[in-house]
Amino acid sequence: MPGTLFVVATPIGNLEDLTMRALRVLREVSVIAAEDTRRTSHLLARYAIQTPMTSVHEHNEGKKAAALLARLAAGESVALVSDAGTPTISDPGQHLIRQAIDAGIRVEPVPGPNAAIATLAVSGFKADSFTFLGFPPTRSKARFDWFAKLAASAPVAVFYEAPHRVRRTLEEVRSVLGDCEVVIGRELTKKHEELVRGPITTALKAILEPVGEFTVVVNIGQSPERLDIKRPDDAAIQHEFGEMTESTRAPRRQHIALLATKYGMTANDVYAAIERAKKSVE
Repeated sequence: MPGTLFVVATPIGNLEDLTMRALRVLREVSVIAAEDTRRTSHLLARYAIQTPMTSVHEHNEGKKAAALLARLAAGESVALVSDAGTPTISDPGQHLIRQAIDAGIRVEPVPGPNAAIATLAVSGFKADSFTFLGFPPTRSKARFDWFAKLAASAPVAVFYEAPHRVRRTLEEVRSVLGDCEVVIGRELTKKHEELVRGPITTALKAILEPVGEFTVVVNIGQSPERLDIKRPDDAAIQHEFGEMTESTRAPRRQHIALLATKYGMTANDVYAAIERAKKSVE
């Protein structure tokens, strides 16, 4: 009889957040597939868990999956863990899980900490419907596609960001959605945990020297642009288009597409508005 692949959530900071069930599973499985064995070893040492580990990360998951599936097929059970939080949520593990499902192997969740849900829960925003967008891409086209999804999200969006990019991303969010309300979680559940609340302008002043990974909750439904359903005039569209082209390097058509998504217009309507505004000042 095949074993079980347990997808185990681990603490995002405070090691006391490991559940009793997760402790039992980590002790009982044959092997722990860890994103970084060095990081996971600290957790295991805290609870005197001596289960063998093997590394499974984004660069070797394809190669490691076959060996782990063979062990599962032979009746052994495996625990999949990431460095922190829930595996596959902006972390490795999806390939292994998909392969296990296709092979008819039981995949069982062991739920627990998750930075996105933890920050959303204390945001104070209406959370019965939200969009999770992971980490914003760094490459131009993918990044603009990501911002188009953000602009179309409602009423709340959650994403992660690295410390060296968080200010730039927040500035771009403000350019797309206006100075909307955000809640930013940093170093969640750790000694220096911080929650920043308020308009994006206020948040930018509070994170002058970003340190640690960030979770951002955006109250899109309360952004000025969402509350004001009136379509901006041609001059306003041209002005915003100019600000976007100055602040970010991307093809003209991507800026137009983003404005179209933001204001519920077609790309042709945005282009026409820009051209009309140009002619009006000639």
